[in-house]
Amino acid sequence: MLQSIKKFIKDISSIGKEDDSPPLFDPTDKKLAAAALMFHVIAADGVVQEEEETKLRSILCTHYDVDDADIDKLLEQARMADSEAVDLYAFTSTLKSHASNDERILLIEDLWEMVFADGELHEFEDNIVWRVAELIAVSPQDRMAMKQRVQKRHSSE
Repeated sequence: MLQSIKKFIKDISSIGKEDDSPPLFDPTDKKLAAAALMFHVIAADGVVQEEEETKLRSILCTHYDVDDADIDKLLEQARMADSEAVDLYAFTSTLKSHASNDERILLIEDLWEMVFADGELHEFEDNIVWRVAELIAVSPQDRMAMKQRVQKRHSSE
């Protein structure tokens, strides 16, 4: 009887779910953590614009070696992880533990790319990059150097 009740609850809880396959990326995967942080930045102003999502896809493919077959799954997991997160700690602790100092600095550069993807610098986005840099132990000097590098690239486009 208990097994029947468990099966019934499981069946009911799966109604409406389109995909019961396991997640492609582990919750502690640094690619997922980076993608969730980048998504958090582009969503900070309340609107995810097409050019921001295009930039996010491009960076994930080139800097994080995510292929076309996996990019949609990673983006969906990143969106979900971001929406379920109460703070940035889960993502930043994964990156602080599993990424080298150089990888963390490059992540800050990628976050600045997200900030400038829509051509505007929003205060909320700037604050997120500052907080992430602090949480993953990227120095203020490196954070500002990455900001200036990306800002210069975007001003010459």
